[in-house]
Amino acid sequence: MHTSQTDRRYTAFVVVLLLVMSAFVGRLFYVQVVDADRLNDISTQARETTRTIPAIRGNIVDSSGRILATSVVSWDVNVDPKIVGPVVLTIDGQKVPFSKDQIAEKLSGILKVPTDVLLEKMTGTSRYANLKKSVSAATFTKLKELKLPWLYFDQKQVRHYPDGAVAGNLLGFVGSDGSALEGIERMMNSCLAGTDGKETYIEGADRIRIPSSVQTIQQVKHGSDVVLSINSDLQYSAQQEMAATVKRLQADWASAIVIEAATGRILAAAEAPTVDPNNPSGVQAQNRSSRIFRTSFEPGSILKPVAAATAVDVGKATPLSQVIAPYSLRMPWGQNINDSHQHPPDKLTLTGVLVDSSNTGIVQLGGKVSSKTRYEYMQKFGMGSKSGVNFEGESSGLLADYKNWDKMTNKTVMFGQGVSLTPIQTAGIYQTIANKGVRLSPVLVEGCVDSSGTMTKTAVDAPVRVISEKTAATTIDMLEKVVEFGSIGRTARIQGYRVGGKTGTAQIAEGKGYGRLFAVSFVGLAPVEDPKYIVAVTAFRSRTVSNSLGATPGFVAVMKQVLKTYAVPPSTTKSKKIPIRWK
Repeated sequence: MHTSQTDRRYTAFVVVLLLVMSAFVGRLFYVQVVDADRLNDISTQARETTRTIPAIRGNIVDSSGRILATSVVSWDVNVDPKIVGPVVLTIDGQKVPFSKDQIAEKLSGILKVPTDVLLEKMTGTSRYANLKKSVSAATFTKLKELKLPWLYFDQKQVRHYPDGAVAGNLLGFVGSDGSALEGIERMMNSCLAGTDGKETYIEGADRIRIPSSVQTIQQVKHGSDVVLSINSDLQYSAQQEMAATVKRLQADWASAIVIEAATGRILAAAEAPTVDPNNPSGVQAQNRSSRIFRTSFEPGSILKPVAAATAVDVGKATPLSQVIAPYSLRMPWGQNINDSHQHPPDKLTLTGVLVDSSNTGIVQLGGKVSSKTRYEYMQKFGMGSKSGVNFEGESSGLLADYKNWDKMTNKTVMFGQGVSLTPIQTAGIYQTIANKGVRLSPVLVEGCVDSSGTMTKTAVDAPVRVISEKTAATTIDMLEKVVEFGSIGRTARIQGYRVGGKTGTAQIAEGKGYGRLFAVSFVGLAPVEDPKYIVAVTAFRSRTVSNSLGATPGFVAVMKQVLKTYAVPPSTTKSKKIPIRWK
């Protein structure tokens, strides 16, 4: 009986044991086979880390490839104090144990940080401490070679402008987070920025990356380079001249633009005050962008050649057309148009009107052309439209439809009132005249160059025939007389070269009227026999000189540098004889 009970108990025990083992085996089978993929995913996700690989922003270079903006990559050196401990390093092929203190001393020699400071940061239970910020690539490489399991790095980029404020108003700048905020940096961000990459990897229990687990989710695509048309040496020289102009005239600002006549390429677009993109907060907000493209104002007498060229082109006038130009001309509706200074009635040719910059003369000769036709020519010269550079925030200036001109505006637009232009638009008018009557879109950005060296050129508008080649040549002849005989124009002469140009003294609109200060300008081209370059200089709100005498010294200095830079030979021909007065 006792044996029978024992057998039954033993049998029951075996059955229970088998059932328990079956349950374990079944569960193990379920975990390892049936539910293995799901559990593996959960496990992997718990240890899987995704890392962003930052794209390196492209460079901005000048026409010769000189770097004006670049990205300097640096690394922050960090540590996980909780797992800091002794390590075994390979030194000259030998495994050598290092204590925590010894490692701190070794890191001190590389980072140039005191050992005790590093030890303090390396000690504790936190999961993060920064040992040093922004170390160089050389330092980063030395640290990586140590293969310390608890040392890790954060890569970052710092935008650097090697030439400081040279072309600062054009280049713009980026924020501390790398976002493009201003200028070319923002305008060409799609070219410069690139695309960040992403990779995943699995960390072991010791938080060391398992090399075989690294997977690239998205390849990093570094930014491309932007090539500008400007010559940085010429840009620097022009900026120095404009800084001197602002100081001499006590002006709010000054600008100088250099354009190549046959291509429309902007070789310099200088401004003062300017900004050093390395420290944009170092100047006032209004000095951080480009007034050349964004600021429009009434240009004044700089616009008279447009009215003159239009009249010549439609056959309503010639350089010898005669007019009696009084100081003050009474309009039929009772208002007066005045010249800039008192004088007896002058017997002027159209050429003389430009030389003397007579308002009363230009409204009579230019006024022979209908309002509609003059408006259409002004449009063809680029007035009322953005330049085509596509600079962000660029102004189109103001050119009201001729149907909306009142009687006075219909006259004053011929001498640059009632219409506003940006400095780049003004320079574009003279590029048109210099380029045999064909207006080209000005070019500031040549294109975007990818890592293979392939350039995607900037799209430009089609050339526009504005005036005939003959009219353009005739207008240039008249502009040369301004420099030969003008009371102010003659201060724009350059020894050895035939120069043409026009003065401009413009009242600045304030409220419903005009203030007491002026925008003074001179725009010229050289050499007259084959115009290659246009230089346009403007000083805004000059306080010491109230006419274009304030602008001609800057023009001469910049144009001289242009002619020297591009080795333009001196003129060997003489100007045409065109009378400026008649009897």
